[in-house]
Amino acid sequence: MSTNLRIDGERLLSRLAALSRIGATPEGGCRRLALTDEDKAGRDWLVGELKALGLDVRVDAIGNIVGILKGQEDGPAVIMGSHIDTVGTGGRFDGALGVIGGVEVLAALRDAGVTPKRDMAVIAFTNEEGARFHPDMLGSYVWAGGMSVDAAHAEKDSEGAVLGTELKRIGYHGAEQPGFLPAHAYLELHIEQGPVLESEGGGLGAVTGIQAICWLELTLTGRPSHAGTTPMRYRKDPGLAAARINIFANELTKTIPGQLANSGVIRTWPGNVNVVPETVVMTLDLRNPLDAPLAEAEAAVRKFCAELSARDDISISFRDLARFPATPFAEELIASVEASAAEFGLPIRRMISGAGHDAQMMSRLCPTAMVFIPSIGGLSHNPAELSSDDDMVAGANILLSAAWRAANA
Repeated sequence: MSTNLRIDGERLLSRLAALSRIGATPEGGCRRLALTDEDKAGRDWLVGELKALGLDVRVDAIGNIVGILKGQEDGPAVIMGSHIDTVGTGGRFDGALGVIGGVEVLAALRDAGVTPKRDMAVIAFTNEEGARFHPDMLGSYVWAGGMSVDAAHAEKDSEGAVLGTELKRIGYHGAEQPGFLPAHAYLELHIEQGPVLESEGGGLGAVTGIQAICWLELTLTGRPSHAGTTPMRYRKDPGLAAARINIFANELTKTIPGQLANSGVIRTWPGNVNVVPETVVMTLDLRNPLDAPLAEAEAAVRKFCAELSARDDISISFRDLARFPATPFAEELIASVEASAAEFGLPIRRMISGAGHDAQMMSRLCPTAMVFIPSIGGLSHNPAELSSDDDMVAGANILLSAAWRAANA
């Protein structure tokens, strides 16, 4: 870097601690589901921090919060960001580190009294987790033009709450149109959320891209009957069919290279111990670093379900929840992240992201890259989620260096 810029590590950690107290759970994690009262409290706190830095703070129609530091010249901005919503049993750093890291980058520039050539900004995107509304990464998806504001506003959670109504209720239905700030580049700091960095020698990660994702919801309908009086051969049991689908999807991970599978939701109705269920709603999360093998896995699941339906007289219908292709990041920004690590004498390795991130959506608009820091024990989406203070500070300094370089190129 042309200037000796550093983030204030103690301030970074203090801000993270302050945000983690909003929606804190007894287990030590956080629960700030998108557009709930806890999310509103987190948003209010964040807006206060951005305004205290003298940034131009704006909110768009999907609730994305944007803090802008004006540069010397007009034109597209270098944007940093992530999210502050969590899953139901979330940790303290997933998403929050990227947002607070971006805030600290802009605070460091204020402290140093320097002004970048280009505008710089930090964005907290709405509903990245997809834990309440589908799809995940919704705020950045709308920002990047992949989904209309009207379609996003019409989404409902599992209890029937409407996204647009919830935005208005918490006061974050903003006046700006998503995407109002053109992007020159996008950088995101994030915890790895997995065990690779810690298990394979430590250091940080220069993320080369994000693997393909397919989320499916399956509704299986059979015939409810008495579990004690109906012999097995006479049952039309969607619960058993759901179990077989789950096992089949997991068996595919042994034969298709790089394939992952998970069934995170299985709901039965009527849900009585002694009743063969009438309906099961289940989800499948299928992922692969490459598009073609993921398509192969999905086709195999659908074929298996068709055969299972015909054999066991079970109705099976599919609904897409999310579908995103594999996303490669920009080589010039990946190399910049590596160069920034070298400036600080920090070890770094290239790696792909197993999870989806807002960077996946932003790559539709501009060159994009990410910085990963290790997750202790590989844990995330877990109250025990943890990364070391040193790694968080190191990651934020790499973010600062790479963002400053992009903003002055």
